[in-house]
Formats: sequence, structure tokens, C-alpha cells
Amino acid sequence: MRRADRLFQIVQYLRGGRLVTAAMLGERLEVSERTIYRDIADLQSTGVPIDGEAGIGYIMRSGFDLPPLMFTRAEIIALVTGARMVKAWGGTAMSAAAEEALVKIEAVLPDEERKRVGDTKIFAPRIGLAGQARELIDACETAVENREILSLEYGDGDGAVTKRDVHPLGLWFWGKVWTLVGWCELRDDFRMFRLDRITTMIPTGRTYQPDRERSLDTFMEQSRARYEQRLSETEPR
Repeated sequence: MRRADRLFQIVQYLRGGRLVTAAMLGERLEVSERTIYRDIADLQSTGVPIDGEAGIGYIMRSGFDLPPLMFTRAEIIALVTGARMVKAWGGTAMSAAAEEALVKIEAVLPDEERKRVGDTKIFAPRIGLAGQARELIDACETAVENREILSLEYGDGDGAVTKRDVHPLGLWFWGKVWTLVGWCELRDDFRMFRLDRITTMIPTGRTYQPDRERSLDTFMEQSRARYEQRLSETEPR
């Protein structure tokens, strides 16, 4: 959790007007009591009216609130639609995070804007994405974040299965189909792997170092160059 998110959460826990100890906050936020003491001191230095002391607990004086979030109608529609799509088509962790984000946003919106959240009539029905696929999305996202090399058993369009060790670089969603972009050690080149064709995926415990020649930016540059070349070849002369 980012420090800014943790400070926000501390304020939320203290808003109820109850005495909360550093031990309780540390347990909920999975950090040490010492970290909570530093965070409380920083919040107090910025003017947040928190009373209390180490070893006893903390309470926030009434009357303090975060400034309301202000969004235009178009911005609210975009946020709600995006969150609903992630809930429908994202991984298990992504789906839960999207739902929680909507709850938090709605909780701090003024009444008029809060009504717009419920009035948004754009939906993303959850069709065809099984629980196992959602877990695979989460596992790929974690591997991308940690730069952990994955061992895949992958079936091509004809059903032939090959084993690949892949440096995961990113996830792309094409509407019902997710693909993992990575550097394939077997082919010594970039490859895209459809998640619905991955029969087995095992983290190897090995990590890879950032390399400009094998980066997602380079893959996207090469893809863009190939696309522009195809366009030029099809233009009338």
C-alpha cells in the first residue's frame, strides 16, 4: 500500500469518533506501530485534528472531513463504466479493488453527484470469464510487477502445446480475450500469449532485469512500425 493511501485510510478509521490504538491501526494496515506513530505525527503537522498519544490511542475531533470530490457528469460516467468493466472482465483482485474504489468514491461525493453514480446506465455483463481465468489474470499481473519469469505450457491455434519460459511485460485486453505480452526465451523474441490457451503456468522463482531491447516500450514501437508499414503498403499508388 502506498503511503498516501495509508494516510487516507488512517483518517477514515479515525472519523468514527472512537479511540483507536496504534496497534489496531497497524494490524488493519499491516504495518508496525512505529510506522503508525510517524504517520499520525505527519497528519497532525498538516492540520488534521487528531488527539491522543502513543500507548493510549488516538481520536479525531468532530468537524473535520476531507474536501468533497468534484466530478463532471462525463467523468462520473467514465469512472463508473471503467470500474464496472474491470469488475466484469478483470482478475479476482482487480474486480474486488474496482468495487471497493466505487464505494470509496461514492462515499465522499456530494449528494447530487452520488446520485449520478447510481443513474449511470452503462453496464458490462460478466459472460464467459471463469474464476480460473480471473486467477490467471491476477497471477500474470503479479509476475509483471515482480519481473518474475514464468514457465508456460501453451497451446497454439492447432492445439500443439509447447513449453515456454517467458519474461512477462504486460497484459492486453481485446474484449473477452486477455493476452500476456512477453519476451519468449524459446523464440528469443517478443510473443503474445492468449490466456485462454495457457494450460499450465508456474512461477520459476527467477527474475529478469530491465532491458531496453526486451521492454514493453520496444514491443509497442515495433508493433506500431509494422502497423504503419502495412497501411503504407495498402494505400493506392
